[in-house]
Amino acid sequence: MSVESVFDRLEPLLPRVSKPVQYVGGELNATVKEWDATSVRWALMYPDAYEVGLPNQGVMILYEILNELADVLAERTYAVWPDLEELMRENGIPQFTVDGHRPVGAFDVLGVSFATELGYTNLLSALDLAGIPLHAVDRTEQNPVVLAGGHAAFNPEPIADFIDAAVLGDGEESVLEITDAIRRWKDEGRPGGRDELLLRLAESGGVYVPKFYDVSYAEDGTIAEVVPNHERVPYRVFKRTTMELDEWPYPKQPLVPLAESVHERMSVEIFRGCTRGCRFCQAGMITRPVRERSPQGIGEMVQKGLEATGFEEVGLLSLSSADHSEIADVTKGLADRYEGSNTSLSLPSTRVDAFNVDLANELSRNGRRSGLTFAPEGGSERIRRVINKMVSEEDLIRTVSAAFANGWRQVKLYFMCGLPTEEDEDVLQIAEMAKEVIRAGRQVSGRKDIRCTISIGGFVPKPHTPFQWASQCDPDTVDERLRKLRQAVNSDRSLGRNIGMRYHDGKPSLVEGLLSRGDRRLGKVIERVWREGGRFDGWNEYFSYERWTTCAADELAALGIDVAWYTTRERTEHEILPWDHLDSGLDKEWLWADWQDALEAREQDDCRWTPCFDCGVCPTMGTDIEVGPSGRVLLPISPVGQGSPIQNPAL
Repeated sequence: MSVESVFDRLEPLLPRVSKPVQYVGGELNATVKEWDATSVRWALMYPDAYEVGLPNQGVMILYEILNELADVLAERTYAVWPDLEELMRENGIPQFTVDGHRPVGAFDVLGVSFATELGYTNLLSALDLAGIPLHAVDRTEQNPVVLAGGHAAFNPEPIADFIDAAVLGDGEESVLEITDAIRRWKDEGRPGGRDELLLRLAESGGVYVPKFYDVSYAEDGTIAEVVPNHERVPYRVFKRTTMELDEWPYPKQPLVPLAESVHERMSVEIFRGCTRGCRFCQAGMITRPVRERSPQGIGEMVQKGLEATGFEEVGLLSLSSADHSEIADVTKGLADRYEGSNTSLSLPSTRVDAFNVDLANELSRNGRRSGLTFAPEGGSERIRRVINKMVSEEDLIRTVSAAFANGWRQVKLYFMCGLPTEEDEDVLQIAEMAKEVIRAGRQVSGRKDIRCTISIGGFVPKPHTPFQWASQCDPDTVDERLRKLRQAVNSDRSLGRNIGMRYHDGKPSLVEGLLSRGDRRLGKVIERVWREGGRFDGWNEYFSYERWTTCAADELAALGIDVAWYTTRERTEHEILPWDHLDSGLDKEWLWADWQDALEAREQDDCRWTPCFDCGVCPTMGTDIEVGPSGRVLLPISPVGQGSPIQNPAL
């Protein structure tokens, strides 16, 4: 396949599509290398629109790590909107990278980072546009290795037909090892062809290659067994964990988008993992153990990132950023350093019980005081015990009262609907909580312009969590509970007019649930949906519930199963789950015991500060939870001086 740029053919089409700037590349800190000067070439894809994909930290980190190697080339590609897809098909233009506008089919690896299962159909569009056979079994040495990663790849079985391999967990070290394996295989003259390369990846135990595992099914539709079909392939594949985050200070040169993106800021991941034990949260479970970046490491990354980008906001990222054991020192040190500059700080995720006004004041010291966001997740205390989100209403009111008394005017609260054991009353309590927030805010501030927004998403049971056995709530029940909630919010107009309500109906959540706990039999459903026009299923304007349910009914009927079998059916203790051979480090018996605790509404403490609960991660990883004090202070500690590119971006 030609490696020449397709831009000369693409450019005349761009005036005919929406947001053409997202396809032109050339962002600040982007990298374009000479093709012939490199031996291994990666195309990195985020299977969604540019505006969502470009800020993705995972892709940005791997892009930089790979391009630091002299003989390795990495370029980026994103899903193209349907208007451009149609024109590309009419004009014979293949899926391209935005860096060199090279055909994706010419690369050695197409690495796809899935944050959500609703991106699966976009993968098929990219493969088809690239001229890569949809089915892995039909590919040859001339086609890229299609490699899946990201949180939604912890159960890659629904897309097993379409991918060659998957990596579970952190990618920093694994992409380098995969690169080494490809380099050696190519240097040796490609011995054994494509299968030998895939075997070399699979026998490491850190790369899952579906073709080397056979799945059989019992008469009741459940999985009978999953077994390797090659002697060089292990029975279980283990997740990868990057332990010393300070040794991986990426991205050092963050990309700056040309088009509008969902996050207009420079971000630093301050720690990885979570031990709070929220039973619904796949991210918190699969990223264990906690690994903290030191204050010194954070400070250096912030300084270099701001100088490299010109951004005026720094996001301190993690699953719950205020849980960093040295967060007070970090925020004060950064606030001191950038006081008087245009630089502001933000914590995108904050727990009620980790928040305090001193922390918030440090973050807003430069005068930018936006609303505060918290996630109680459940409306009643009972349901919060079920999901292990132990935040009392008293804690929430105390926290928001302190914030309102110190000048804040807006609070956003996140909840879920359709949680295990949930009843109408659990959801209606959300309205009462929001009203209490308004009352408390008015009382402590003496003002009437206090606002509270409640945002509600549908619960989706996820693999590798205690809720992986749970029955998913049907969309009609979710929608009815949300209707009753809106009525409850509006029942008191004097308070309700200050409460905003945002929610998604239950239908997209059911499809996400179908895919999240699916097996290989869903490959036919995904392909059928795609062939009938399925694209951008994470976007309301493109998602079609009817298309998904109709295609699923048609494809699954002959197998004696249906959508309900995958979604609203509760699993039994000893059922073989599609991902049981993929080891996230969590002990399945521990997950089951925690599921039983959930059904009894028994909470579990945070193991970071209490004795081990034997979830299995630390022994499996041969490590332990990492927390401060690190003994290292935030550097540099001197204020930003005149002449700094942070103080004077034009310099």
